[in-house]
Amino acid sequence: MLIADFHIPLKGNLSNMIDPLLLLPDFLLIVCGFVLCRYTTFQRPVWEVVERLVYHLLFPALLFASIVKSPLRPGDAAHLALGGVLVVGTGIGLVYTLHWWPGVNTRMLASGAQIAFRFNSYIALALAQRLAGASGVAWIAILIALCVPLCNAGAVWFLARHGGQDSWKEMIRNPLILSTLSGLFIQISGIPLPEWLTGTVGRIGQAALPMGLLAVGAGLRLGGLATAPYLATTLLAIRHAVLPALAIGLGIVLGLPSQQKMILLAFASLPTASSAYVLAVRLGGHGPFVAGLITVSTLLGMATVPFWLSVAPH
Repeated sequence: MLIADFHIPLKGNLSNMIDPLLLLPDFLLIVCGFVLCRYTTFQRPVWEVVERLVYHLLFPALLFASIVKSPLRPGDAAHLALGGVLVVGTGIGLVYTLHWWPGVNTRMLASGAQIAFRFNSYIALALAQRLAGASGVAWIAILIALCVPLCNAGAVWFLARHGGQDSWKEMIRNPLILSTLSGLFIQISGIPLPEWLTGTVGRIGQAALPMGLLAVGAGLRLGGLATAPYLATTLLAIRHAVLPALAIGLGIVLGLPSQQKMILLAFASLPTASSAYVLAVRLGGHGPFVAGLITVSTLLGMATVPFWLSVAPH
């Protein structure tokens, strides 16, 4: 499946293009990944390799090619970038206030905090491509470059009492950030790239979205939420209700164009990052609790993302 298969061009009234089936092909790929991992010989060891390939090669190639080929200039998305940072920052702030809730299990909170503000880059890119084509991918790439470091810093901060990883080192070598910043540098500087190079990178990136979504499905795990059900509900409510509602207000206040409003809203309503489980386990968090949150968040996203996109003013 080529990246073009994900593109539904926006024409006329944007609201006419938003329908509940918009994400069905993408979520069916997630279901396929789940089935392949559970019921075929393509089990977890295979998907661990796929996840590394997607994260370190395919998605960076997609981000770089999308930015280099897009007519977008970073200044055109300044307000959108501000909106994305405010969405993530609000999520981190809300989770921090949960420390004062009576009876909150601090280990569960430290483990699951990141669920409320981290986002799934795989689904973000697929959704942006559907909503606004190459420009949408470039906008999402800018949000990823700004917000992945913020999300990682917030996640590591909450987990700091359980581990001693160097969050700055991890952010500096993050392949998604590096590829986005490289693409922005090439575009701003005007350095010409040979067609054979951009063509090769573009072809590598075409495999990113379908492979990434299959990997999301392969990583789904059920159970683990019974340890702290009320905390889990609160974290998921922030991710899937509070932040999307905030994004609608920010889109109006910041005066964003219609397509950028949709991109910001899609960004705010995304399921949480599947990599949250890896980070939680590495830093001594409660793995089953986080895995359950990721699974429920991904399943919720199948309904909440189309819902928010359909009810938002355009």
